[in-house]
Order: sequence, then C-alpha cells, then structure tokens
Amino acid sequence: MPLRRGRRGLIGMAATTAVVAGTAGAVSHRQQQRYARKDAEQQAQYEQPAEQQYQQAQPQAEEPAYMAELQKLAQLKDQGIITDEEFQAKKKQLLGL
Repeated sequence: MPLRRGRRGLIGMAATTAVVAGTAGAVSHRQQQRYARKDAEQQAQYEQPAEQQYQQAQPQAEEPAYMAELQKLAQLKDQGIITDEEFQAKKKQLLGL
C-alpha cells in the first residue's frame, strides 16, 4: 500500500517524536545549566561581601584594646586638646610602664 502525500508511516512518526523529544531534552538541559550558573553567580555576590567583612574584622579583633585608646589620645594631642606630658603619662598608664 503506497503512502499518501502528507501522511507519515509509523517509522516516520517515531522518528519525528524522537527528534522533538531530543530537542526538548537538550533545551531543558541548557536552561538548567543557565539557571545553575546564575544561582552560582548570585551566591558568589552574597558570599564575597561577607567574606570581605570577616577579613576586615579579623585584624581589628587581634589588635590589643589599648591600641585604639592610644590612637584616640594621639589624635587629641595632635588637635592640641591634651599636652605632650598628658599624652606620655596616659600612654605609660595604658602600657603598664
């Protein structure tokens, strides 16, 4: 029985279905890769500032408490609010000398 124009046989329909299914699978896989890449980029954006803040906080945490006080005193001395003698006395007191 000859095939009519415009009609496909069972093998033709199976081949068409396979092509459509394969294309849909490839498109789906590619879209999933795009979503995964975007998620990874967003994750990196959120992690980077947190990591930088942690690194910035580390040296401050390791710095002795008296260093901040000495810096404040030095600023007061530079501004002329306290004298050099007052600065030296407070410095000796902070350092335990």
